[in-house]
Amino acid sequence: MKNKYDYLIVGAGLFGACFAQIMTERGKRCLIIEKREAIGGNIATEQVEGITVHKFGAHIFHTSDERVWKYVNRFALFNNFVNSPIANYKGTLYSLPFNMYTFNRLWGVRTPAEARAVIDAQRAAAGDGEPQNLEEKALRSVGEDVYKTLIKGYTEKQWGRDCKYLPAFIIGRVPLRFTYDNNYFNDRFQGIPIGGYSQMIKNMLSGTDVLLGIDYFSDRAKFDGMAERVLYTGEIDRYFDYKFGELEYRSLRFETETIETDDFQGNAVVNYTDYETPFTRIIEHKHFDKTQVSDRTVITREYPEKFEKGSEPYYPINDEKNTALYKKYAAEAAKSEKTLFGGRLAGYKYYDMDDTVAAVFALADGLK
Repeated sequence: MKNKYDYLIVGAGLFGACFAQIMTERGKRCLIIEKREAIGGNIATEQVEGITVHKFGAHIFHTSDERVWKYVNRFALFNNFVNSPIANYKGTLYSLPFNMYTFNRLWGVRTPAEARAVIDAQRAAAGDGEPQNLEEKALRSVGEDVYKTLIKGYTEKQWGRDCKYLPAFIIGRVPLRFTYDNNYFNDRFQGIPIGGYSQMIKNMLSGTDVLLGIDYFSDRAKFDGMAERVLYTGEIDRYFDYKFGELEYRSLRFETETIETDDFQGNAVVNYTDYETPFTRIIEHKHFDKTQVSDRTVITREYPEKFEKGSEPYYPINDEKNTALYKKYAAEAAKSEKTLFGGRLAGYKYYDMDDTVAAVFALADGLK
């Protein structure tokens, strides 16, 4: 008997939703199953007090890929939000990204030349050679003052480890801007869907069957038998029953509350970069959309936490040990003829949203 669906898609996050939309548009029959009771994965939003709330942390869509931007704009009208976060270090406020406002606050400098002179001197004091850990890389990239004030405490909270024991590549290239531009991103396109990401995902899934509150692993054989092929977007080590061992992640806890004031912090995102403050940032959701007016405001504090099996995995720990372990699972996944793997958890890689969409394009293009 012919299977009812061409594709079973495990997970209703951005990767699964984009794949389902593209395949449905090609005339394929798709079923999504999602263990949560809502679509959207970690970009899910909800309405509280007339304010669009990002349930699992702030998500600002930004890209320089015109194909990606045109695609997501098919399913939502985006506003012109520009991400300009602020850092709070022991009560003193700094601009993020690291720019001339930051350098003026740190050293009283006013010109790019003055700022470069301070940073170059601090870089030179940090030595040269290939950095062996995150701390060495940061010191050689931005100098001691920027590192200790704006990177060290935040990063150690985020990853639960001293920066001396974190791999250098975690922070990538640290951007320094010798201008007074507070736009955090350099991409051509930037914004947030008006009405929220969940509505955008809902629009993507028009024509796709969706079942919520369904755990794929509760009856894997039954679900696999419903479709010709499977797209799995969950944890890759769980798919293979942890046969090579468990991959490590960092998790997050979110505390969201409604406050009886029209404005709590004057900005969408404030990072707390000292180690002593237990949360990494406070998000004030109404600042993502200037059209949302309310006498109240909704804020979310983000607390990094140790990941344990059963909790929500947010950030893969791509150190040497975990990377070697993931490669074993990736090799196993490559042998599968029925199941495709994609997304942040199946790929054990942190993706920005535009990278997620581009990865779906690459997967779908290969299936033509």
